[in-house]
Amino acid sequence: MKTYVAADEHGTAIAYTDRKRWLWLASLLYPLQPFIGIVLHARTGNELWLLLPILLNYGIGPIADWLIGEDENNPPEAVVHQLDQDRYYRWLTWLVVPLHFVTLAGTAWYAATASLSLPAFIGLAAVAGMVAGLAINTGHELGHKNSKLEKTLSKWVLAVPAYGHFSIEHNRGHHRDVATPEDPASARMGESIYKFALREIPGAFARAWEHERERLVRRGKTVWHTDNQILQSFGLSLAIAVALVAAFGPIMLLFLLLHHALAYWQLTSANYIEHYGLLRRRDADGKLERCQPHHSWNSNHILSNLVLFHLERHSDHHTHPLRRYQSLRHFPNLPTLPNGYFGMYLLAYVPPLWFKVMDKRLLALPHIQGDLDRLNIDPDARPAIEQRYAVHT
Repeated sequence: MKTYVAADEHGTAIAYTDRKRWLWLASLLYPLQPFIGIVLHARTGNELWLLLPILLNYGIGPIADWLIGEDENNPPEAVVHQLDQDRYYRWLTWLVVPLHFVTLAGTAWYAATASLSLPAFIGLAAVAGMVAGLAINTGHELGHKNSKLEKTLSKWVLAVPAYGHFSIEHNRGHHRDVATPEDPASARMGESIYKFALREIPGAFARAWEHERERLVRRGKTVWHTDNQILQSFGLSLAIAVALVAAFGPIMLLFLLLHHALAYWQLTSANYIEHYGLLRRRDADGKLERCQPHHSWNSNHILSNLVLFHLERHSDHHTHPLRRYQSLRHFPNLPTLPNGYFGMYLLAYVPPLWFKVMDKRLLALPHIQGDLDRLNIDPDARPAIEQRYAVHT
């Protein structure tokens, strides 16, 4: 294990070892999951094997997160610069990019050539789309960096699920408006994930397009100029689609439709749980308070954090968006999820259970203490919420 040595603010020598250093390699295995089912199907002929990654993620994953537990270990601030400069960690985010292209090509080839039943075809496309959700997460990690290489890799990997507008809206819009009613990617208390999706998915695209239009206008260019970063990524997505249709026929249009829809759904699932019900307040002059660590839900569950590049340490990400995943820190007494993201996705898919578990956690947070005025509440759900809970002003 590599040890980083530095001096703290008092001049005292400190040493830090990332105990998860080699475990981060799990992030390279995640996109390849569909090939497990493909190999087992090829050997047995049983089409149910194609769905194995769904069981691994949503059945075994949450249980494993619970059994393995959490890691609250933090890198000391004095070694963060060294940790950020360690190229091993960034190589992992770079290497996972071509793996997403390999998985898309491999699953598309098998779906088109293996004489699958329609349900099996749909299932394989869904599984491929599920892991392509991590392509958006990889684009998220890369898109926050100032490196031209990493921004280019972000654009490429976002082309796999045809979500090329993500970094535009996420960096310029979501990080500015997070935990406010104006942000389409911040879920409101009492808002189901299904209602949220209808607001978040089109809202994110519309805002991204407007951000990019404004940028191009400032440079004296039209929104349809070749410098449009959204069009560049979608152009690559179109090239991928044309290549797959040319290679395997029109059936690829259905495959890609399902693939992209499931990838979008993975991002929507993450967005839904990350800021549910949390609200940044405005002062008497209408000025929005600065985003604080208590404006994000967090999880330190080890397994899901390893494959999601520490996305679940979300508060520190919003505090230091340029900080690399291996350096993100845990903070005590923050909004905390009872399981990793995959377990929380399952809970969110059943809104009554989600509300039962999360609304009580939301109201019990130290900075809220049952005060509904401190929450981002769905206007349609507010009357029922006020009736259910005591109103504090």
